[in-house]
Amino acid sequence: MMEEHADYATTNVNEIRYAGFWMRFWAYLVDLIIVSSVSGILLIPFKFIEDGFSMDVGFWTVTGIIGSVIFYLYFLLMTKFFQQTLGKMIFGLKVIRHDTKPLRWSDLLIRELVGRFIHRVFGFLFILYACVAFTTEKQGIHDLFSDTRVIYER
Repeated sequence: MMEEHADYATTNVNEIRYAGFWMRFWAYLVDLIIVSSVSGILLIPFKFIEDGFSMDVGFWTVTGIIGSVIFYLYFLLMTKFFQQTLGKMIFGLKVIRHDTKPLRWSDLLIRELVGRFIHRVFGFLFILYACVAFTTEKQGIHDLFSDTRVIYER
């Protein structure tokens, strides 16, 4: 794992190719299909339980809470341990820090939890996603908050 990071540390900054909006969009779409499928499989038992009684916790349902936990854990753990999700793997993308050092938990908590929460809550504001197309290093709002970039793997 450290060898991969060393490879990026010695790379000339001009050689790094940042992933643009559409490649990231397609990778995210694949990730959503994967997360939805896993959530659907894991939450099937709750459908049988919910038929008998209500499983609401205030404004939320138990299945909604568990589905959200699965969503956030998928992005957080995949990015921490592999620097990429399955969608990014398929499209040859990888998440790196601005200084090319290994991703820290603090970077990922901001990027994957806070950033994705903002995208989910304010997702109707297309500008949050569109900034990837207009920043020089193709950063989304969550990348700007955590000072990360998404690049093409070699």
